[in-house]
Amino acid sequence: MNTTDKITEKQFVMKQDQIEKPSKFPYQFFVVTFAWSWLIWLPLVLAGAGVFPHGKDLFSRLTIPVTMLGVFGPGVGALYCLKMQHSKPAVRNYLRSLLDFRFGWKAWLIPILVYGISTWVAWILPELWGEPRLKMLLPSVWTFPPYILIMILLGGGQEELGWRGYIVDPMEERLGPWLGNLILGVIWTFWHLPLFFIPGTSQYVMPFTGFMLLIIGYSWFLAWVRQASGKRTMSAVVAHGIANAFIPLFPTIVLVKGVEQPRFWIWVSLTFVIGLVTMVLRSRRSS
Repeated sequence: MNTTDKITEKQFVMKQDQIEKPSKFPYQFFVVTFAWSWLIWLPLVLAGAGVFPHGKDLFSRLTIPVTMLGVFGPGVGALYCLKMQHSKPAVRNYLRSLLDFRFGWKAWLIPILVYGISTWVAWILPELWGEPRLKMLLPSVWTFPPYILIMILLGGGQEELGWRGYIVDPMEERLGPWLGNLILGVIWTFWHLPLFFIPGTSQYVMPFTGFMLLIIGYSWFLAWVRQASGKRTMSAVVAHGIANAFIPLFPTIVLVKGVEQPRFWIWVSLTFVIGLVTMVLRSRRSS
């Protein structure tokens, strides 16, 4: 690393420090995040419950774009808190940090391997005891690379603008890495709650308890990814998008409500264990 690289890295860390240390714990982040997402999703919840009449075709066309818009809630919460609780350059520094992709090989490669292998195992393993194979949900394997980009920008990756991009550091400073990310995982799970009542979302057919285990596993693992990248927000954004992109490539969910979901439970269990192992290794290195 040359002198210029060292200066650039030092400047990045200084900018991150401005972002990461509010004068008090930013409870407003959760208020704004939940308000943004839940208010946007509420019409879909009410329509799905039959509270007001709607055309089936219109509902199906609106489900994906409205859901995507609501997923920006954590990012909106982060920007609100940065503007209200930090110095004036904080928002600018935060936005500039999103252009930094110098994650290092671990934060680039390990999420691909971990999510790819664990999702593939959950997809293929039930065939050993006679479960029929679930067909790939993508049009072809060649659509996988652009689909990753869609998932990063609009299909879940954008959640990390707030979860790992802002609130994870206050949570860890207040509760420690283990408990902080556990509690954040539980909060993150309940943030998804309206989606369990909207037909057409993946959560609509998922057992809630299993989903919570999945999200806690994600919470631990994505916190490690961000830490390994030097606290670069986009590392978690990319890792989350990669995780979501593998789901239709190696389907682990039967998109029918009320049926057995053996692949889902294998996938959930693997993700939770991966998160645990990640935290154990992180704890040993920090001790």
